[in-house]
Amino acid sequence: MKTPSSEPISIRQLTSNDLTLMEDLLATFGEAFDEVDTYNSFRPSHTYLKRLLSSDYFIALAALKNGSVVGGLAAYELQKFEQERSEIYIYDLAVAAAHRREGIATALIQELKKIAVARSAYVIFVQADLVDDPAIALYTKLGTREDVLHFDIAVVDSDDDA
Repeated sequence: MKTPSSEPISIRQLTSNDLTLMEDLLATFGEAFDEVDTYNSFRPSHTYLKRLLSSDYFIALAALKNGSVVGGLAAYELQKFEQERSEIYIYDLAVAAAHRREGIATALIQELKKIAVARSAYVIFVQADLVDDPAIALYTKLGTREDVLHFDIAVVDSDDDA
């Protein structure tokens, strides 16, 4: 794929041998989401990242320009119980600010679709914040919108913390 700047983009599925690229992807997420502390302050160990990248349920894709990470996505394959099938959840997708509007996010999702087909997944799904107009525009272009409510349930009740 060629971008408007004519620099080639490659999409790479990360493996347990790609720890440096995974760390670069974490940094890219932190900067793109303006959550540098979340993605950098308590980085997982190399052992943890190797195990995650070796698993059959985690998918990490990096968009590379001249060998540097300029975007990526992290997704999880969820095995279903009601039928022998799976679905893929895009947990994070980001492109560095300097490389937006170059088709990178779409290229990442297109690559994920290939992986989904190979794994016999029947759908890919993703959430977007109501105030994130660029994400909503991207996902609307690629899929069908469903309005749902999202709830975070604390593992430890706040009363238990006292």
